[in-house]
Amino acid sequence: MKHPDDDNELFHRLEAEMTADPSADSGGDVVDLDKARSARIESADPATRPAPDPSPDSASDGSATESGDPTARRMVDQPTVKAAGPGYLGRLLAAKRRPVVPLWLTSVAELRTASAWVARHYAHAVGYHALRSPVYAARLTFQAPTGAARFVGGTLRWVADREGEPVRLAAVRREDAAEYLKLSRQRDGRVRMRTLVAVLGMFIGLGSALALYVLAPDWLQAVSVGAVVMALGGAGRKADAPVVHRAVELPKAVKLTSDIVLRALGALGIPAINQAQGKGRDGFEFTAPITRDGPGWRAEGNLPYGVTVTDVIERRDRLASGLRRPLGCVWPEAVPNEHTGHLVLWVGDQDMSTAKKPKWPLMTSGSVNLFKPVAYGTDQRGRWIEVTLMYIAGIIGAIPRMGKTFLLRLLLLIAALDPRAELHTYDMKGTGDLDPVGNAVSHRHAAGDDDEAIEYTLADFRALREELRRRTKVIRSLPRDICPESKVTSELADKRSLGLHPIVIGVDECQVLFEHPKHKDEFEEIATDLVKRGPATGIVLLLATQRPDAKALPTGISANASARWCLKVMGQLENDMVLGTSAYKRGVRATMFSWGDKGIHYFIGEGSDARIVGSVYVDGPGADSIAARARKAREAAGLLSGHALGEEPESVTGPGYDLLADILAVVAEKEIRPWNDVTVDRLAELRPEVYGPWAELEPAERAAQLTTALKPYGVSTGQVGRRISGKTVNRTGFTRAHITTAIAERDGKRDAS
Repeated sequence: MKHPDDDNELFHRLEAEMTADPSADSGGDVVDLDKARSARIESADPATRPAPDPSPDSASDGSATESGDPTARRMVDQPTVKAAGPGYLGRLLAAKRRPVVPLWLTSVAELRTASAWVARHYAHAVGYHALRSPVYAARLTFQAPTGAARFVGGTLRWVADREGEPVRLAAVRREDAAEYLKLSRQRDGRVRMRTLVAVLGMFIGLGSALALYVLAPDWLQAVSVGAVVMALGGAGRKADAPVVHRAVELPKAVKLTSDIVLRALGALGIPAINQAQGKGRDGFEFTAPITRDGPGWRAEGNLPYGVTVTDVIERRDRLASGLRRPLGCVWPEAVPNEHTGHLVLWVGDQDMSTAKKPKWPLMTSGSVNLFKPVAYGTDQRGRWIEVTLMYIAGIIGAIPRMGKTFLLRLLLLIAALDPRAELHTYDMKGTGDLDPVGNAVSHRHAAGDDDEAIEYTLADFRALREELRRRTKVIRSLPRDICPESKVTSELADKRSLGLHPIVIGVDECQVLFEHPKHKDEFEEIATDLVKRGPATGIVLLLATQRPDAKALPTGISANASARWCLKVMGQLENDMVLGTSAYKRGVRATMFSWGDKGIHYFIGEGSDARIVGSVYVDGPGADSIAARARKAREAAGLLSGHALGEEPESVTGPGYDLLADILAVVAEKEIRPWNDVTVDRLAELRPEVYGPWAELEPAERAAQLTTALKPYGVSTGQVGRRISGKTVNRTGFTRAHITTAIAERDGKRDAS
């Protein structure tokens, strides 16, 4: 209904507009739409856009494109007139080509392993069924009467056209006489034809049987009767009682599909994924088809913006639950040289910790060249992972009972299979895990953390440092054509006269050395030197610890080790101490391993990114067998030495000299603060066989050498100034009174003990 005041309101509004002052600015303009559109297009094109006028008058000019109005729309995006970025050839140049031939076919070792598995599988199946074939024949024979009855009954039902009886009965129930008569005539025709066929078949069958009985040889009669009995037995078997059982129970792994992957990602509780799926989107962009990759499935794609692969890795247990797979089957990975949201999800058919691994090539035969890669474990896909033990220093870290010592022993066994290698093995835990290697081939070996073992280890470390210095001089003296890269090569290691054979040092529970109350500083100083300079001279240091922290792994060692093996650890700090700074943030997290993942670890080395590896398991008897084989190779080459031959170094029973006493012997009482380098020269004159190598160093190195040697005794050094020719000369020196105090404290402790 129209209100009566509406007409009056409209009249008053028109009257007010007519009486308004036409000179006043009403705030509105008539806009030509065509001109406005053309102006908008021109303003969007930076080539035709006019430069802004900085004058005050430009603000009132309607043609100005730059306005002081904060609400004015600014054109930011470029017009989509043509595609931006690289052209077609540029995109082809950056395209990633997938291999035409699958990777597993390009590896002869993997193809040989797969072929062996297939051959063993079918050989087992043939043998299994061949052994049980008499049982299968007996079952079929007992079931033959039932099969014969079923055959006769089925034939009679077929002749009588019993399959059409329900249709005819339905016509009777509907009282449809015409349809029933039609069906009856059709049945009569079928019965006549089928009866004729059955009679002919019976006569032909009986005739054939009689001919076989009269004319056929005995073997053909036996085969014919057996075939009939087996066929009748197969027809008479029960559905729930199969005659032939499975020889191999294959694992039932569900095929990985996009729906399963999306369901699992949605169960992680990541807001960005859940929001996308809540709006009807996938929450994950597949960039490649889900394909079979080794003994598992591979899915690859991009996570939503702001979601990283590490967000998925730290929820690996939820991901496994969403996929309905064991935790050891689910391995989310980041892709090197891709953005952090690019996820590769590999889902294996079997748990990595329980899946059967291929036989290790070195388990029963073979030798090793430490300068070449050697297989020591397999990845999730069952492919061999190799390690080159030369030119590295390695760290192995894990919590107890995860296979850390077994992994160190495996690497030492690999080194032992190179007859040229000289092994120094130290089991600071003292349980004898390294004895198979140490007693069979090691040049130096000790077990335990008692004073005798510590002194033995310290003496050997000092000797190794001297050997390092000798090797640097030998390498420096070699011609460039023989040693072009200033490092030990396999050819140089073969030359016994040079003494540049590989030296591999393995220390289990190395925190015992670096936390020793008396010798920790010297152990740290020597080990750091071996880690930094040892690889180029053919010296390899492998350290294993169950306490990967700053005390167990000093910074100078952890920062320079090029090979890292990290089994399960409990926190980010331990993870980064072993695998390197920021490894946890990059998604390399050994914290995700479960308690059942024995021997599974992250491996960083060989010039590649972190890889998940399951090391070869070698038990005690297997280690003894490999070590015995390595010992025979050394005996044949005449390279067995040291502890393996029962020889002990002279320094093990205690040094035949006393450094502090020797210093007091060469420094007079009136010399309150002598210089280090001068003292070393005097010590070399006193005992050339002991201190002679020190005196061959440069003055600064001589001073540093004595400073290091005095550290374990608690004697510090500092700058000592002396007037020479009217000038003050500062050099490193020590206070003689501190030497006498250290001797008094040491002798007092010995007397008290």
